[in-house]
Amino acid sequence: MPQSTYAPDLTAGSAPSSMRPTLAGLNHMVSAGHYLATQAGIDILQQGGNAIDAGVAAGIALGVVQSDIVNFGGVAPILVYEAQTQKVWSISGVGYWPQAASLDAFMKDHGGTIPAGVLRTVIPAAPDAWITALERFGTMSFAQVAAGAIQLARDGFVMYPLMAEVLAENAANYARWPSSAAVYLPGGKPPPAGAIFRQTDLANTLQIMADAERSQLGNGRAAGLAAARRAFYEGDIAAAIVKYHEEAGGWVTAQDLRDFSVEVEPALAIDFHGTRVHSCGFWCQGPSLLQMLNILESSDVRARGHNSAAYIHLLTETIKLAFADREVHYGDPRHVAVPQDELLSKAYARERLAMILRDRAGADMPPAGALPRHRDISMTAATDADTARTDPRLDTSYVAVVDKAGNAFSATPSDGSYNTPVIPGTGICASGRGSQSWADPDHPFRVAPGRRPRLTPNPSLAIRPGEYVMPFGTPGGDVQCQAMLQTFLNIELFGMDLQQAIEAPRFATFSFPSSFEPHNAMPGRLMIEDLVDRAVGEQLAAMGHAVQWWQGRNWRAGAMCAVKHDTQSGVRWGGADPRRPAYACGW
Repeated sequence: MPQSTYAPDLTAGSAPSSMRPTLAGLNHMVSAGHYLATQAGIDILQQGGNAIDAGVAAGIALGVVQSDIVNFGGVAPILVYEAQTQKVWSISGVGYWPQAASLDAFMKDHGGTIPAGVLRTVIPAAPDAWITALERFGTMSFAQVAAGAIQLARDGFVMYPLMAEVLAENAANYARWPSSAAVYLPGGKPPPAGAIFRQTDLANTLQIMADAERSQLGNGRAAGLAAARRAFYEGDIAAAIVKYHEEAGGWVTAQDLRDFSVEVEPALAIDFHGTRVHSCGFWCQGPSLLQMLNILESSDVRARGHNSAAYIHLLTETIKLAFADREVHYGDPRHVAVPQDELLSKAYARERLAMILRDRAGADMPPAGALPRHRDISMTAATDADTARTDPRLDTSYVAVVDKAGNAFSATPSDGSYNTPVIPGTGICASGRGSQSWADPDHPFRVAPGRRPRLTPNPSLAIRPGEYVMPFGTPGGDVQCQAMLQTFLNIELFGMDLQQAIEAPRFATFSFPSSFEPHNAMPGRLMIEDLVDRAVGEQLAAMGHAVQWWQGRNWRAGAMCAVKHDTQSGVRWGGADPRRPAYACGW
């Protein structure tokens, strides 16, 4: 098969060039979705904080400098690797539906859809996730790690082209709510690139939490963190959220907020040729990456040639199989019996691999595995005018950190600000992640009180014992696991360094129901960055894939960030995706 023009002969050991170098540090490394967030994390490490302190600082800063796609009142799933115990922990970082939430209301009043606005609100989880990470695994106070974000919100930062583009494209969405327009349409219009963008209400919200913590200064660090948590979930911030929901017809109550807490549990993991790859639980899409790797492990992946037609075909069909299981068998484990052991077993993966045809595309959406729960998958096709699947709304960021002690942090904070209103006076949106539930009584992720939506944000962390520890992840909705899979294989099978692996051309299938409302599909659609040879696309089209092209290294293909700690040499390597304003920094 013809090879990609980007990597003409990787099977023979050559390596592609990259636009940026892979960075190296002896003490610590941060890679995040925006360079100012990376700097916030580095500042904490230079002050003596550990990877968790720095990761939380960077994550909170992302909610300032990327507040179009990350919200402090949103979601923040986290993985933490403790070097001393060599254990990997998951912090859920996603809220659940309020007790008053009603599936019938969506079915009767909204035609089985979940509309933009307050009705798609689930309990904000990110504040508790950040504080829980500090409490369980960090060393610093909330005030210390939030200081950089507070300064960026209060003093402002220079608006950059991609955020300016998103705000301009969504100006009509922000204008729906006066509280949102006041922040994102200052003077009645979106701020252009180069303007100074300030968010004083958001700065005040973070400061309220920091001040509450300082009020407990004499009672110890744990008491201070608890006070910061109460300031959000029980104090004036909570009161503002509840008041707005009462006035706007929302469902969130004071009790919903007061009773909320995230979960901390051991991360899921599978073995891929001796490397342990970790994910959060089946309440997110993360386990689908583990399934993809299981399916591919016994196949001749490398022999097919990097980004050849045979290679792209194999990965595309693998992704479709994993996403079929995601659609049918995944669920909130607190409410659904998920066949976890079967889904992550090697025997099941071999059964799924046997379904892949070597020379032609399979079904647009193959059936899920015949496990205890089974149902047909609804494939409501998007119209020709609907570009939301292949031109997705930006909706997430990412941060990876490794510190001097070898601890690692991996988090994928998210929630856009253009499809749910800013809570007046707070500068935050209460999480609109209900868009990833279904107004369908037969779906495992249906709307119901206390149930979580199926979260697309999913951090990962790979460990090869005696060789390396690597937190990695990306934004991109349904593209996330696809970009993570390709980047990981670039490193593991093709020997690329981090930056080469991240910059290599990518592709993504959209032949499955979207994770986002209205959950439509683009049957057979395969998007490929045009750095891949056109002849490869022609071969894939002949196999039955509906091929279309992304121009250049495209932000729609994700924005991978990774830090790789070589445990033999002690070097921390960092890479970040030039497709978006992601940067790494180390020392």
